[in-house]
Amino acid sequence: MPETTLIIDDDAIFNAVLVRTLERRGHPARGAADPVAALAVAAEISPVRVVLDLNLNGSSGLALIPALLAIRPDCRIVVLTGYASIATAVDAIKLGAVQYLAKPVEIEAILAALDSDDGPDLELPAPDEPLSVDRLEWEHIQRVLSENDGNISGTARALKMHRRTLQRKLAKRPVRN
Repeated sequence: MPETTLIIDDDAIFNAVLVRTLERRGHPARGAADPVAALAVAAEISPVRVVLDLNLNGSSGLALIPALLAIRPDCRIVVLTGYASIATAVDAIKLGAVQYLAKPVEIEAILAALDSDDGPDLELPAPDEPLSVDRLEWEHIQRVLSENDGNISGTARALKMHRRTLQRKLAKRPVRN
């Protein structure tokens, strides 16, 4: 069986475009939109590479990393997210992902991360200026959300914040430095 890339993303259009783009570039690919389908496809094809969305329709894609590595221990997993944070990047790498990329991302960056022979990229560039208060808040929320396995209610309780307030904050794009 050829070395196949598994795309796990709940955005059907993005998933289909990425599968098509990889196939046009000579990389066989299959898509899955939810964790159950992803694990079924992974068991069937034993993917050598996985592109994994961090947020799968409200559940954390990070929870799939150990199961994917159990199916194929040498699998190279790249995590994509529209809401990047240092806390989730560190968690992804600790769980076994080789790279963590923020959307929008170019196909060249995905291919470079999938094909690199280097280990995980743990070098985070040091900022030139201190983070803004808004960005620090965003990072803290992401860390607590990660500690609560993506559970919004548990995170709101831990932050001593109303659940709706937390949902509004999470619906916004992360602030830039």
